[in-house]
Amino acid sequence: MILVTGGAGFIGSATVQALTDLGETCVLAQRRDASPQDDRNVVERVDIADRDALLDIGNRHKITGIVHLAFSMPWPPGVDEPVAGTRKALHSLVNIVEAAQEWDVTRLSVASTIGVYMGTSGVDGWREDAPLPLTSGHVIPTFKKVGEILADHFADTAGLDIVNLRIGGIWGPGKRGADPFFPIRQMILAAVRGTTPDLSAQLSPAYAEDALDICYVRDCGRAIAQLQLAEKLNHRTYNIASGHATSNAEVAAAIRKVIPDAQVDLPTGGTGERPYLDITRLREDTGYSPEYDLDRAVADYITWLRAGNDR
Repeated sequence: MILVTGGAGFIGSATVQALTDLGETCVLAQRRDASPQDDRNVVERVDIADRDALLDIGNRHKITGIVHLAFSMPWPPGVDEPVAGTRKALHSLVNIVEAAQEWDVTRLSVASTIGVYMGTSGVDGWREDAPLPLTSGHVIPTFKKVGEILADHFADTAGLDIVNLRIGGIWGPGKRGADPFFPIRQMILAAVRGTTPDLSAQLSPAYAEDALDICYVRDCGRAIAQLQLAEKLNHRTYNIASGHATSNAEVAAAIRKVIPDAQVDLPTGGTGERPYLDITRLREDTGYSPEYDLDRAVADYITWLRAGNDR
């Protein structure tokens, strides 16, 4: 059984579905009550910062692998409660590593973020072996960098197979709330509702030419599942993304193929940069290839929304 922390969440749900499709049974570790996606999987309500409660899961289930996608609360840590929040975030990771060691799991995959590359050029593709600055422009990549360093340390000292997952801009079914980093969710929601996008939650103004490596959540979940189950991996760190940049203008064009009168134009401007994550490692070691191009993903998401989900 694969323990997936945050398994009923946005990326977690897609990962559990992908693992199930590949024949695995999952234990979904959640802070809140949640229903399993099917009768093969089970949900354990647990705060991963509670060491004893987390380790007790191993008394009820034979855990063979862990995908750690959950975050501790409050999140981001270290904002409102800088000391207590940081302590809880670090304790959560240490608890997961201890559980992996005690249960003798085959692999522990730990979520990181595209944000660790902030401050470096992504023009020719961000590669996992690129040197990263020690500083970060946002609290989330700050903690993810710390997590990656600790994961490497534990892999070396505890003899664990630990993989860092540098996850790109993920979007699609199950995402809740406005995304502050890229506006695709707000654009599609507005098109379905017949309104204009509300971009007030963006950390910076959104322009038509702005581009980022965005990856549909179903592809993201499948990539994580393939990494978790791969017989052999040649690296400790993998980018998970589409492998190319997509601009907001391209998103608007894809939306209009489904909803021709959508009011999703954004003002022109922006840097014109097209940063993306190089996914060569992921392709070579797992055979992964995205199944959803932009048009298919937009159409799928709109169908999901029109079915009454997340309105």
